[in-house]
Amino acid sequence: MNSRKTILVTGFEAYGDRSGNPSADLAIELNGQTIDGFKVTGAVFPVVNRELPMLFSKQVQAVAPSAIVALGLCPGEGMIRLERLAANYAAFEIPDNAGQRVCGPIIEEAPAAYEATLPLPQALSSLIAAGIPARVSNTAGTFLCNALMYRALHYCATELPDCRCGFVHLPFMPSQVCDLISRGESVIDPHHQNAIASMPLTMQREAIRLVIQCIALELERERQ
Repeated sequence: MNSRKTILVTGFEAYGDRSGNPSADLAIELNGQTIDGFKVTGAVFPVVNRELPMLFSKQVQAVAPSAIVALGLCPGEGMIRLERLAANYAAFEIPDNAGQRVCGPIIEEAPAAYEATLPLPQALSSLIAAGIPARVSNTAGTFLCNALMYRALHYCATELPDCRCGFVHLPFMPSQVCDLISRGESVIDPHHQNAIASMPLTMQREAIRLVIQCIALELERERQ
């Protein structure tokens, strides 16, 4: 059992033509905080597929976390989305921030999918009880969010088996939707017809705190 009481929260920088990314804001805000006895380390990754494996493994090796909560933006999502599965396949609808579009396995000769090891039912119940819209999803998509979730779960399965790991998708912030509207409907992501959905960052922050509290409770139970 991992004796270090640290939880790694990761986010992504802005990508595409978007004005920001709530996952980056939350990773930065939570960095250094202590939640239910667990120190949170926040990290923000570039939206560049070729850089992700090295940056992720370097961060995890430096922190040796008890759990990893990866965050990402999902345009069009109207609630907190707890991801259950990561697939070993990438099919980028848009280029990453290096201009690359990837199509194919994320890791050759690795399992077809991994299941998140976070306490999703407990987290969902906690969010709903707090009045925060949330749901469990069976697909993390085929862009970098899924790629990171898959790599993280593969790393934990092969290198850090005591580490809990999963991914949470976040909605736009209201300011991002206002930016989209001010620039015209044509800039709204054509792959997500409800891309004007949003959630205040304060509610998103509380949601991730509740998810971390559920993880902390689960980890403490395992230690007893």
